[in-house]
Amino acid sequence: MNLLQSIWAYRPYTMEEEKEKQVILEFLEKSGDQILFRTSHFAHATATAMVFNDKKDKVLMIKHNIFDTWACVGGHADGEGNLLSVALKELQEETGVIAAVPHSKDILSLDILSVTAHYKRGEYVPNHLHINATFAFIADERVSLRIKEDENSDVAWIPVKEIESHCKEKEFVKVYKKIIEKIIY
Repeated sequence: MNLLQSIWAYRPYTMEEEKEKQVILEFLEKSGDQILFRTSHFAHATATAMVFNDKKDKVLMIKHNIFDTWACVGGHADGEGNLLSVALKELQEETGVIAAVPHSKDILSLDILSVTAHYKRGEYVPNHLHINATFAFIADERVSLRIKEDENSDVAWIPVKEIESHCKEKEFVKVYKKIIEKIIY
């Protein structure tokens, strides 16, 4: 499913999500496929993989180098319109997990996320927005994990109840809690 189809198919969970979906669709109408590329400096598409263990009591997270916080894996679309594929690719690249099964092929959370200005590989990246689609996956927590040193300093299974104490970015914690509520409860 391409980006536009997956966003149209997305069923908002809250009134806030409904409004964000409307804004994203308006932005897509104006920007078209340019949203899939980082050359769209103001806002561009990203995908996140929120990976649960079989019991759904832990989530696989990375210790992000740039923002020095624990987060779910994810990354930029970089031209790929299938954000589920982007999320799976990022999961494999950033953690080494290759045997994750999608909980659903549908977007579980559609969000407009603010990204604070930072430096990446010596280059300044100004404040911008990520039009982010989060997908849930299930994986065996006994699989071998690996660190992608240019992106993260650690990879670990974090108990669901401890996510808030590990993740410094409140905006992301809100997204994680929303997905946990959808998956577990």
